[in-house]
Amino acid sequence: MGESKENQPKLKPYLSPAGAWAFSIGTSIGWGSFVITGNTYLVKAGPLGSVFGLLIGAAVMMIIAYNYHFMTIRCPEAGGAYSFCKTAFGFDYGFLTAWFLGLTYISVFWANITSLPLFSRYFFGDRLQIGFRYTVFGYQISLSEILLCIIAILLTGFICSHSRKIVSIIMILLAVDFTVTIIVCFVVSFVKAGGASTINPGYVPERSEVAQIIRIACISLWAFIGFENISNSAEEFKFKTNKLFKILIVSIVFTTLL
Repeated sequence: MGESKENQPKLKPYLSPAGAWAFSIGTSIGWGSFVITGNTYLVKAGPLGSVFGLLIGAAVMMIIAYNYHFMTIRCPEAGGAYSFCKTAFGFDYGFLTAWFLGLTYISVFWANITSLPLFSRYFFGDRLQIGFRYTVFGYQISLSEILLCIIAILLTGFICSHSRKIVSIIMILLAVDFTVTIIVCFVVSFVKAGGASTINPGYVPERSEVAQIIRIACISLWAFIGFENISNSAEEFKFKTNKLFKILIVSIVFTTLL
């Protein structure tokens, strides 16, 4: 016979409200957010179309956030959506949910880790491209860049598995630094580029403005992938689960603004 829930070991609480906020933002915004803003949002809908589309996407995410809040209160276990589906519908549905989420996160993970070589090329040129090289779809990859990705994965995994408190502190510092940096860059660029004139034209000319907004609203949901990750750490909250909805809402607002 399996152990009852009361006899199963519980995870040690470590995640503060600030840590949960930072975790949610950090798993929502990756390097793709910057790329897609420039080569998709602005190209397809212009500044105003992008803004209104993102606001609609954020409103949809708030509804989803309330659902996560509702389920976390009734099932405050580690595992997030897996635990919710397992408790409500049984192990088979929980298994399918876990696989779908796993595929989703894996598909995002490789893209974010390979952004490190892109950043290194931007800041250091080809000076860090050392060792054998090969080409995939016209993109050249070197041994040093592969090692950079592997080292980053191992280092992050080591820190996460040895000290959750340090992880929480690092997440908070990075999220605050990230937020402040983007605000400063936005203000400086906005002022130097001529203020409000930089948003003209607000939409892509000769296209339906409503259609542009709807298009961005449909694809903007991608921008919030990962915001619900903190539901996986429900057992590790150092706060009451009824505060989760407020934290999710704040993280969605920050993610949208950033």
